[in-house]
Amino acid sequence: MAYSSRFPFKKITEDPTTAARRGVLSLSHGQVQTPAFMPVGTQATVKGLTIDQILGTGADILLGNTYHLALRPGSDLIAKLGGLHRFMGWDKPILTDSGGFQIFSLGDITRVSEDGATFKSHLDGSMVHLRPEDSIRIQQQLGSDIAMVLDHVVALPAQIDQVRDAMERSLRWARRCLDSRTRDDQAMFGIVQGGLDRDLRCRSAEGLQQIGFDGYAIGGLSVGEPPPEMYRMLDVVCPVLPKDQPRYLMGVGRPIDLLEGIARGVDMFDCVMPTRNGRNALAFTPDGPLRMRNQCHALDDSPIQADCPCIACRHSRSYIRHLFQANEMLGPTLLSIHNLTFYQRLMEQARKAIEQHEYGAFLEQQRRRLADDQSALENS
Repeated sequence: MAYSSRFPFKKITEDPTTAARRGVLSLSHGQVQTPAFMPVGTQATVKGLTIDQILGTGADILLGNTYHLALRPGSDLIAKLGGLHRFMGWDKPILTDSGGFQIFSLGDITRVSEDGATFKSHLDGSMVHLRPEDSIRIQQQLGSDIAMVLDHVVALPAQIDQVRDAMERSLRWARRCLDSRTRDDQAMFGIVQGGLDRDLRCRSAEGLQQIGFDGYAIGGLSVGEPPPEMYRMLDVVCPVLPKDQPRYLMGVGRPIDLLEGIARGVDMFDCVMPTRNGRNALAFTPDGPLRMRNQCHALDDSPIQADCPCIACRHSRSYIRHLFQANEMLGPTLLSIHNLTFYQRLMEQARKAIEQHEYGAFLEQQRRRLADDQSALENS
């Protein structure tokens, strides 16, 4: 029997020439228009931005980090203060990751067993043991709209036995996550693993559907493999996921990769790329990135992007460059706002193209404009 989610995903239309879909996901704190990009608010903040500034970029949903918030200030404290929404002053949906990526990123100091993962806190070096049940308990205390299951991620390329072991463990952990769920106002997404192996990916996707989740994420990509390999896995996974539930590609953020993912049927994305690059003086534009510290901007009186409504584009490129040369904190703030606005407008353009059944043509245009200039960027 098909799983019936309490959090409806309504497909508005599909593009006739690609697998792109336009939809609306209904969650406890509101609706998310898809395809959607989620700014990353690791520690209950999108670095350097106020809530009003984030809202001004057009974001429907934010991502919070279970691992970081559990260590500081602690999920008990956040729960006592009314949950993560109230704590940070954001009344729209929030998705919290499970800590699985931290297991991966702290790999040199992490031990993974069937029970869970043990690693050292990056704050004080104390030992932390995270089980699937702990991850869900923490996310329920945070009160996010979407909780992610705890998964085991491995860097690519990897030996097939290692990838298979992590995928099978992720399925067992997913079941334990669902069994420990007690909130009925919080959606839970499973995470497809399996590296770059077609059969393992399909087994993971099918196993998660047998358990039954409110949505399905595709994890373990953008961890060392070239983009064409990631696209190949999306071509494998998306067709075997439910058509009436949302699909989320985790941690992927190059603009061209978002658009390629949408063409293959992905609905949701997150990445630190727009804000991390903004803090490092890189501005995204429709024709590729601009490095704002470069001398060529010193006398340029034009905005970063002429048709952009963000507050950064009320200023000249010369002024933005000056802020970074002078190490003024306003520079990273303005470029973070611009980059997030660029990403949200890109999603808006994608949604419109799907609605008009023109996404294939839109994607070809964007490939010509973005692909070469984006080649040096890395997802993170």
